[in-house]
Amino acid sequence: MTIMGPHDLDHAVSDAVRALRGVAHLDWSVPAAGLEWSCHDTAVHLAGDLTGFAAQLAGRVTDSWLPLRVTAAPDTPPGGVVDLVEASGRLLAAAVHAAGPDVRAWHPAGSAGPDGFAAMGAAETLLHCHDILNGLGATAWRGSERTAALVLDRLFPHAPLSTTGDAWDSLLAATGRADLPDLAPQGNWRWYNDPIRGVGVILCEIGPEAAADLHSGGTGGFAWTEDGPAEGTRIGAGMVGLAHEVGEYRPGWGPYAIVRARDHRAIGGIGFHGAPDPDGQAEIGYDLVASARRRGHATEALRALAGWAFEQPGLTGLHARVDEDNAASHAVVRRAGFQESGTDDGVVRYRLNPL
Repeated sequence: MTIMGPHDLDHAVSDAVRALRGVAHLDWSVPAAGLEWSCHDTAVHLAGDLTGFAAQLAGRVTDSWLPLRVTAAPDTPPGGVVDLVEASGRLLAAAVHAAGPDVRAWHPAGSAGPDGFAAMGAAETLLHCHDILNGLGATAWRGSERTAALVLDRLFPHAPLSTTGDAWDSLLAATGRADLPDLAPQGNWRWYNDPIRGVGVILCEIGPEAAADLHSGGTGGFAWTEDGPAEGTRIGAGMVGLAHEVGEYRPGWGPYAIVRARDHRAIGGIGFHGAPDPDGQAEIGYDLVASARRRGHATEALRALAGWAFEQPGLTGLHARVDEDNAASHAVVRRAGFQESGTDDGVVRYRLNPL
């Protein structure tokens, strides 16, 4: 799914550079809004992000960050730092343009193709421009509504939109930078480069930091329906912390939030009890909040996650366990293609084999 391209990134860079040049005469040693960095250091950080993204994509780096560091020469004035931001943004746009649609490169938020790196570059550019301008007192600036909407669509499938329909304010709220009357800022936020998409649902991985927040009573960075999250989701999140402590956590093989596509509200959790065992077997489980049941969401989430799992190397089978008296859950696993494989102490076992 391609949402953003090099021209969208160019537009974001042009917007930001134009605004930053308008305040280049001010003192950039003051802190950027909401950050510990100065405005000068925030701009250098932005240039480093953009250059790093370009290097990752151009180098087709698939397993880690390249050992690259971007700095500004001592005593570089604000105008020179803006030049650095502009050049690094154009460099990333060129890398996005040159990369084919099948190119993938590593990022902590998930591997991404050219469109993902364009979206990340646009997000970093607009958001850090906002931070710098607000730190300098230029609070009236707003990023492009169109670009903000594209960034939200590509990187924040779990972030609800403001009821006003304002994409820029929604992006600020999604990244903890604004508190809207109808949309609280996210204190524990992240974006998703490669969420798992099903029919009507989007699965967003709950990593260790989000899992710890969720287990302790927080939101995990998601906007839940009024009756969520369910207790089973919080318990599953706690298991991530235990696995991480003993070195058994493997990204992708833990819990995911089930996000309803139509309103970006989290309605449940689904995930694996751990990475596949030496025989390539893994167990999967799920739960939904009461208000979202009997609408097919669990079945679609299970189908989507099982499809992702069987694309991973080494998996030979998936298992699920359902209490004998849970008729609704039996229907879910059967509709998702699982076959009954036995019964044990009031629990029915199911298995799904690769096609």
